Amino acid sequence: MPASSISADVRTALATALGNTAASVYSYVPEAIIPPAIVVVPGSPYMEPNLINKAVTKVQLNYKITAAVAYNSNPGSLDNLEKLIISILAAMPAGWVVGQVETPQIVQVGASNVLSADINAYTYYTQTN
Repeated sequence: MPASSISADVRTALATALGNTAASVYSYVPEAIIPPAIVVVPGSPYMEPNLINKAVTKVQLNYKITAAVAYNSNPGSLDNLEKLIISILAAMPAGWVVGQVETPQIVQVGASNVLSADINAYTYYTQTN
């Protein structure tokens, strides 16, 4: 299976698991989002290979999970963002490691502003040669 299919399958599975939150979930960067929203995209570094005797191909797949809410008033928007982040953490499937949550920032998406924060997470994919 090509590496891009592996990543797309993993990203889609994560987006499906996060579908239990009260947000629109995207496993790709959409042209427009409907807040509250969760967007799952590859992180940096994208893949970290770990080749063991060339018998096993194991890669760490890094992702950025962006949580975004409507930016109406700073205190209310920040509270909504924090609640969304907590719901994302609760919905993370087994086998995932969640890292730090980045500082919230105001981002313009289309004609509207959203308050967003990135969550760093990773999982492993193993393929036997």
